Amino acid sequence: MFIRRSVTAVALLTATLTACGTEPSGRQAAGAGSAQPSESPRPKCAQPAEAPTVPPSPSAPSSAGREQEGDGAPHYGENHAYRMQGSLTPESRAWGEASAGLIRAELERVREEGGAGAYGVYDEQRITAALARLGCGEEHGVYIGNGFYSVHTGDACVSGRVTEDDLTVRVHGAYAEPQPGTGPCVENRGGH
Repeated sequence: MFIRRSVTAVALLTATLTACGTEPSGRQAAGAGSAQPSESPRPKCAQPAEAPTVPPSPSAPSSAGREQEGDGAPHYGENHAYRMQGSLTPESRAWGEASAGLIRAELERVREEGGAGAYGVYDEQRITAALARLGCGEEHGVYIGNGFYSVHTGDACVSGRVTEDDLTVRVHGAYAEPQPGTGPCVENRGGH
């Protein structure tokens, strides 16, 4: 009886370990640092009418996430892994840049309409409405606060600031552990 239970336990453990990293459709699961979760692709928003031109891949591998900062402490990378961004493929970056252009144009319209409030910051509802015109909503991890905005277009994160004096747009990968309650594109300011 004991041997039968041991054999069953080993068989279950082997089946569990060999199933890691696979999906029912036969596709490989998304790798570590990928901006896409392995369960299902993110919904798309702010998509251009035509596919963007994807630049050729660089010959040298690029480093994912942040470079080591600070005084070079030996465990800096381990201690700040929660702030790491996923890498973007050239295709995801090209789509992200195209989406960023659309987002910039919508946010520029908000600025042209005027009506900035305290400290030159526009009402969050106006920025939310501008992103909604591009099909970006809660399911895209939209976060807006104090002039800052972020959204996951389905291919990449687009984040920046929109104030009376400034409009920035940055394309990047999703964070490994984003700031709780904000969506995948906001850097975690805390720690563990």
